[in-house]
Amino acid sequence: MKEFVVKNDASFAEVTAFVGNHGDSQNLGKGIQDKIDATRDIVDAVRREGDKALADYTERFDGTTLTPDQFEVTPGEINAAIASVEPRMIQILERAHENIRSFHGKFLRESWEETQEDGTVLGQRITAIESAGVYVPGGKAFYPSSVLMNIVPARVAGVKEIIMVSPPSYKGSIHPVVLAAAKIAGATRVFRIGGAQAVAALAYGTETIPAVTKITGPGNTFVTAAKALVRGRVEIDSEAGPSEVVVLADDHANPAYVASELLAQAEHDEEAMSVLITPSARLIKDVKARLVEETATLPRKEIIQQSLDNCGVLIQTRTMDEAVELTNLYAPEHLSIQVEYPRNFVDKIKHAGAMMLGAMTPVAVGDYYAGPNHILPTGRKARFSSPLTAEDFRKVTSILYYSKERLKNDADDIRAFAEAEELQAHARSIEVRQS
Repeated sequence: MKEFVVKNDASFAEVTAFVGNHGDSQNLGKGIQDKIDATRDIVDAVRREGDKALADYTERFDGTTLTPDQFEVTPGEINAAIASVEPRMIQILERAHENIRSFHGKFLRESWEETQEDGTVLGQRITAIESAGVYVPGGKAFYPSSVLMNIVPARVAGVKEIIMVSPPSYKGSIHPVVLAAAKIAGATRVFRIGGAQAVAALAYGTETIPAVTKITGPGNTFVTAAKALVRGRVEIDSEAGPSEVVVLADDHANPAYVASELLAQAEHDEEAMSVLITPSARLIKDVKARLVEETATLPRKEIIQQSLDNCGVLIQTRTMDEAVELTNLYAPEHLSIQVEYPRNFVDKIKHAGAMMLGAMTPVAVGDYYAGPNHILPTGRKARFSSPLTAEDFRKVTSILYYSKERLKNDADDIRAFAEAEELQAHARSIEVRQS
């Protein structure tokens, strides 16, 4: 892990420069530009060849031979998968589903109209998009949480068709728990296709997989690159980079709790970013010792060690104010605030995807269960973007109606606007209605 100790203004400036560059480097993950060309070839092949390209790439990348009639997971297969899952796990998924559904239900705006005295009508109509495609990764691990976090907001928004895709990385199909989550969340169709080729299929459609309006969900750099390439053809949630956490802590923080948050992020993959920012030298020393001790006991210790070596950072500041300033500069995906009085820091944090307040609120609470979405902005995007919500699956149509009287009253202003922009046809569209 990289370590910094702020001793004076000059070293604080150095750390500030590092934080900005480090956060930006997480934007899309390392080496994504090198993968854009290869991904473009995949996307183009799926657009041209449809199901044939999907079958070829599934055999090549996933080692699974599928014919187009085997792409879709049938309702019978889904029910059989659910029957194989422990009942307690089904109950947990159902409780998490209800928490997420309840939370996202609070986001929904209402359509509105107002009629003014002269008969003018102004308003907005808010409707759900027609279809959504949800990508659920399945390479290094299985993520039923991603199923819930993507599908439930879409369902709450009122999306009628929700297509889920995921690679056939569990015995040539999709993990039973992931399929159970898909059924509980409300996916309308499920396909055992993954990678950039699945994103291309959702964007352009094939003989078997229908095109959708919006694609959401995390994935590796090839999936991210594919989403970037098809944006415009469809909408996407974001071009997400590796997972990240910043722990903002003071001397009251428990080293075991702090270390657990850094390790939890590091086990995602080798590019995950785990950062501790604190004015406490004691805490940093104790956390370092815990990281060494705990890493050796975890099943994904090789991934964790590479992640900490590549992207882990420990920063000792002179004050908590400096720690807050650096935290805002990182604008992290996940922010764990482990200080004596965490609520005192809420208003000081300007940029974060999600804030977990206090020692008893691990990031995993938000990742799995509490209700807020774990699809969050990465790579410093929390400065200007937000978590995925039900509103992201809805769109606004403006409504306006002008009466003859209102148009007469406003005509001179509108015509002058058009003439100022040298758009005479616009001005004439007003004049012709005044004759």
